[in-house]
Amino acid sequence: MPPNATGLPYDRVWNFSAGPSALPVSVLEEVQRDLLNYKGTGMSVMEMSHRSKVYDSIINGAEATLRRLLKVPENYAIIFMQGGGTGEFAASYLNLFASKSVRDKQRKLGRPLTCDYLVTGTWSKGGLKEVKRLGGITNVVADGVKSTESGAASYHSLAPVSEWNLGKPEETAFVYYCENETVHGIETPSSLVVDAVDPSVPVVCDMSSNMLSRPIDIKRFGAIIAGAQKNMGPAGVTLVIVRKDLLEREEPDTEAVRGVPSVLDWQYYASAGSMPHTPPTFAIYVCGLVFKWAEEMGLEALAQLREARAGLVYDMMDKHPDFYRGVVDKKYRSRMNLVFNLPTKELESKFVAEAAERNMIQLKGHRSLGGIRISLYNAMPLEGAQAFVAFMKEFYAANCQ
Repeated sequence: MPPNATGLPYDRVWNFSAGPSALPVSVLEEVQRDLLNYKGTGMSVMEMSHRSKVYDSIINGAEATLRRLLKVPENYAIIFMQGGGTGEFAASYLNLFASKSVRDKQRKLGRPLTCDYLVTGTWSKGGLKEVKRLGGITNVVADGVKSTESGAASYHSLAPVSEWNLGKPEETAFVYYCENETVHGIETPSSLVVDAVDPSVPVVCDMSSNMLSRPIDIKRFGAIIAGAQKNMGPAGVTLVIVRKDLLEREEPDTEAVRGVPSVLDWQYYASAGSMPHTPPTFAIYVCGLVFKWAEEMGLEALAQLREARAGLVYDMMDKHPDFYRGVVDKKYRSRMNLVFNLPTKELESKFVAEAAERNMIQLKGHRSLGGIRISLYNAMPLEGAQAFVAFMKEFYAANCQ
């Protein structure tokens, strides 16, 4: 790659990775300044005991900042865990079925409750698969939209709410969905789901890839799960925000409680301040810095920025739809992960190679779909989208015939 081609500090590239992804430069600079000697302690955060007063201030500060930023009500717990979003596929099911409210509801019904899954792509499908593997009884609310040719599920749009197969509230433990599908580039408006679900049924939402990109009405959800490595920090830490009544248990030795491994147990983590054992200390520290950065930016400003970035790319796609071939319904196009195809696979390979020559990296689509994917997470400045669109124009002019 040619040096300094982007004009970014430290010879940095435009990193459009779907995750782990770019972090704000100001956050990295602060990490760099304090890497060898954190705030005069004579050691790095990586070397610090998680039981020290200094680290207490780091993890408690991260939680406090996030609570302010997202306006998390006091009746919700904020938990830093490990295992990623994939670990939370199992954790959400196991914890909710160990909760007193779900157990009471199940006893009243006289048979096991159903888990409702809105399947919109790879990650919500993964959550459904994991619960089935664990023996849960599932109900598919909708599975993408049916292909007119094959009748198979296609993840380029959402079925109308009128066609959703939501379970009866008295028979449903929770409703699960992934708000932004990074592979297929489809984003489900949260209001669409929470407005459709009966208020007595907890909504569990995977927000791994669009967390902190806009304000959230936390109280509409039973639980929110999110891996950090898209918008919040480095890989290795997973965020859970859960309503505290869902952490209440019956007798601690019931079969349902015994079925929750400690490393997935929300109550176990919440009761120990996210530190029943050594947490991913450095990752949580960096997340705390990102939370401060986002607080200084403001969620409203970050929401405007995400619309502006995505709008530039989608406008270019819409001007040349036969060349930059988007497949996602415009109503549900992701503002975080934008996907398209070019007329041939050869052109797609050429596009990725020539973009790399211009210091734009990680543009290949997911291995399961191919094509092109540009991820525009919070740390990506508007100039990154502008540079990408300038390249799109140049590439189109040279290859459109």
